Amino acid sequence: MIFSISLILISLGLLMFLAYRGVSVLLLAPVLALLAVLGSPDTPFMASYTQVFMRALGGFIALYFPLFLLGAVFGRLMESSGAARVIALRIVDWLGAGRAMLAIVLACAVLTYGGVSLFVVAFAVYPLAVALFRAADVPKRLMPATIALGAFTFTMTALPGTPAIQNAIPMPYFGTTPFAAPGLGLIGGAIMLGLGAWWLAWRLGQARAQGEGYGTHPDETPAQVEATAVPGFAVALAPIVAVVVLNWLFSTHLFAQMDTSYLASALYGATQLEAVRGVWAIIAALALSNLLLMGLAWRNLPNLKQDLDIGASAAVLPIFNTASQVGYGAVIASLVGFALIRDAVLGIAPGQPLVSLSIAVNLLAGITGSASGGMSIALQTLGSTYLEMGRAAGIAPELLHRVTSIATGGLDALPHNGAVITLLAICKLTHRQSYGDILVVAVLVPLAALAVVVLLGTWLGSF
Repeated sequence: MIFSISLILISLGLLMFLAYRGVSVLLLAPVLALLAVLGSPDTPFMASYTQVFMRALGGFIALYFPLFLLGAVFGRLMESSGAARVIALRIVDWLGAGRAMLAIVLACAVLTYGGVSLFVVAFAVYPLAVALFRAADVPKRLMPATIALGAFTFTMTALPGTPAIQNAIPMPYFGTTPFAAPGLGLIGGAIMLGLGAWWLAWRLGQARAQGEGYGTHPDETPAQVEATAVPGFAVALAPIVAVVVLNWLFSTHLFAQMDTSYLASALYGATQLEAVRGVWAIIAALALSNLLLMGLAWRNLPNLKQDLDIGASAAVLPIFNTASQVGYGAVIASLVGFALIRDAVLGIAPGQPLVSLSIAVNLLAGITGSASGGMSIALQTLGSTYLEMGRAAGIAPELLHRVTSIATGGLDALPHNGAVITLLAICKLTHRQSYGDILVVAVLVPLAALAVVVLLGTWLGSF
């Protein structure tokens, strides 16, 4: 058993180290997952690859490929039409060239709080970030951390009412709503935004003191918009607004009013509307927003077929990178050694439910490389136990909910995290170039916010 746990930890360490060194996760994930399997002699080797790893990989692609595809196409059309450039220049006018990073953070925050998947946000905002960073001469290596701050942190876990899955998973376990502990959520979100923005501004100041600007990046293959008339600001902004508004309409109203009893049939997966409504809403919103963008800016898209091809191709590598990481997590979670790690983690600080819950969710999210995965394992195993411990200690379920949600947004963003890998691939940068700043804004700052929320919750209760 010690050998099994050791191989799991060695496998995880190698995955983080080699991913940081730039080795493809497409190769690393299956090889290192099977390395961990060698420590469990009773676990079938080939079946772990074909029946666990590949099934988890295929399931992720089957569920999320439309989001990656439509998001990548949307991002390419925003860039090629000149819409991203128009919005970027307007934001520079409003905030000043020195606040380019803050503008991207806020753009990501608006989209993710509106219910747009963080993967889609990364695709859609990237061309906007390229145009804005160029205009303000901000080093491109700071771009992934800027997007991560807006998309991976406070809008994903802290802000009350966020539709992110990390805010939805705790509800059935604690009997709460997405607006659980709104005051603590706002405090935690403000800490993440404030400290993260301060760090990025400090790093920019360092770069400018050394004379560093945006740099030369020949692999960007930017769309040629200079010779083409660009759309007006209203036309450029309309597709982004449409994504948020349509996503909200489909998820909260339109699909909820439909008769979806047919989903109970085995033909459609024997599921319920709640399991697919979020994905359906984003697919429908992105599809219609892409059509809206093409309709409004068709004069600015002289090479539409080429842009669609480039956008579709851009979706392939990011989704396979992320899906491979999902497969790795599934194999690790299936091993006996991992069950012991999980039980040990969940037993930390048994007399302090908030502390125990925070540590358990964070460590499990770090090991699996997934915020929702770590949360799910913790709550499926001991969700009812934490609820009873909380009641005995006078801790409101709403506080347990908010602490659980915020705790998912810390160690989940280690180098092997699928969203981190996807973001770096979209930005065409490496871990070596950009991960250090991601570590600060998406790991260390959220951990600091979590500590404050736990302390305030312990002293003041839920509010």
